[in-house]
Amino acid sequence: MRPLSFKRHRFPADVIRHAVWLYFRFTLSFRDVEEMLAQRGIDVSYETIRCWTIKFGPQTGRNLKRKRPAPSPR
Repeated sequence: MRPLSFKRHRFPADVIRHAVWLYFRFTLSFRDVEEMLAQRGIDVSYETIRCWTIKFGPQTGRNLKRKRPAPSPR
């Protein structure tokens, strides 16, 4: 699997990763993620976040599932 490339994007890779992580980890809407980033001084539209989740979401989702702890044996 090749690593994610954030070339030719207006925002830094950390901002993109954080937005996609928020969307998938907490099942927020695109507008909720937009508002959360706006509170931190990052002006990005919900449509841009939607495009990021389409492009970077599958690999981010796989990484989140891989890091999830195994269920208890009870």
